[in-house]
Amino acid sequence: MSTLVECVPNFSEGRDKIKIDAIVEAIKRDGVYLLDREMDFDHNRCVITVVGEREAIQEAAIQAVGKAAELIDLNVHQGAHPRMGAADVVPFIPIEGVSLEDCVAMARYVGAEIWKRYQIPVYLYEAAATTPERQNLENIRRGQFEGLRAEISTDPARKPDFGEARLHPTAGATVVGARKFLIAYNVFLNTPDVEIAKKVAKAVRFSSGGMRFVKAAGFLVRGLAQVSMNLTDFEQTPIHRVFEMVKREAARYGALPLSSEIVGLIPKKALEQAAEWFLQVENFDSSLILENRLAAVMGGKMAVGGLRAGVEPFIEQLAAPTPAPGGGSASAACAAMAAGLATMVASRSRGKKAYLSYERELSEALARLAQVREELKADIDRDAEAFAAVLRAYQQAKDATNGDQVIASALAQATNVPLSVAERAREVAAIARKLRPITNPNMKSDLTTAVALAEAAIAGALANVEINLESLKDGGFVSEVKRRASLVRV
Repeated sequence: MSTLVECVPNFSEGRDKIKIDAIVEAIKRDGVYLLDREMDFDHNRCVITVVGEREAIQEAAIQAVGKAAELIDLNVHQGAHPRMGAADVVPFIPIEGVSLEDCVAMARYVGAEIWKRYQIPVYLYEAAATTPERQNLENIRRGQFEGLRAEISTDPARKPDFGEARLHPTAGATVVGARKFLIAYNVFLNTPDVEIAKKVAKAVRFSSGGMRFVKAAGFLVRGLAQVSMNLTDFEQTPIHRVFEMVKREAARYGALPLSSEIVGLIPKKALEQAAEWFLQVENFDSSLILENRLAAVMGGKMAVGGLRAGVEPFIEQLAAPTPAPGGGSASAACAAMAAGLATMVASRSRGKKAYLSYERELSEALARLAQVREELKADIDRDAEAFAAVLRAYQQAKDATNGDQVIASALAQATNVPLSVAERAREVAAIARKLRPITNPNMKSDLTTAVALAEAAIAGALANVEINLESLKDGGFVSEVKRRASLVRV
């Protein structure tokens, strides 16, 4: 799948399952996948989460809005949640292979089509907004269906982005936009006093001086006061911090959180953050989670591919709170990438008319780079294995008569691997520099990157060499290693 976009349309119906089933059927098509649907009786609202390819999900959203317009009449709709449309809000969220700007373009296309096909006026919000005031959904939805109906034709500030200044008689207006991932998070208090929930919501929401990236309101839901929130950037204002503030503010009025709920889906990272906070796990890292480690070891993300999927497992292994792989493996990887870039540049110039006079030099460079690149790729694992052997040697030495010799042998191998990496990286850098005058000048930046990566590999590898030498007592071996290292530095 080349592109992956999430769409989370909200519909003003949370009580009639038959109607929601019909809307879901309108969404279904090749390339679109239903992840979740949530129906709330008190809010009288449904949230549907789908993901799919860019073009397919655009059409799915348009069809869903049309079906909602057939089935939902806002003139008779009653519920706790504010609303202005049968299909109230339709956000697009970038997942893979698309940017937020791409989702803005999608929102504008979908908005135009909704008016064209169904005569439902459309407002753009969040990243797709045409004015700063319309970035915030609450500003657009002020007064809800009834208030907007009274003002849309007389107040220029309420003119829609697509369509005429009049509401659809039963479906109202729809808000379409593009945004980051949002967590719909509600906290129930142990009281039916909705005024307490409203006071807590005012304290926590950003618009009235509370927490950044938090929108909040108070409702009476299932006989309990509910603080209903949207967290628009959970990485900057995490869910556990929001819960703690709700708890603290509620205590001022003699209330406590009874439970909380998530409407729709939540990123795994948000729950990992909460686990770290509440459990106070020392040195917590997402790679400590079994499923995360398995995914990294067995090839990265399953849902989508791409370049990131190839490199991400190794990066996550480096990030893990374990001693290996470490700087030595990272140095070998840097040098291998440098060799790869130099190979690409040489390959794209060899055989071209402008560089025929350099055919021999380019061929020689490619042959040597291919060999060195394979050796460096193997060194990524060799370095980690050498470090593991050192750890085993220290364990075995406790019960061995020749313990010092066992440790020395392991340390020598752990020194030779990064030393070889440094030597190979130096050769890669030299080849890359020689390629500059005999290859396409438009690829100069690639060779500059190759040299920079090779130099970083040299610095990292030699740092690993030096730290191992501190524990070695074989004067002859130490001297030879220092001699070779000095040649690399030249």
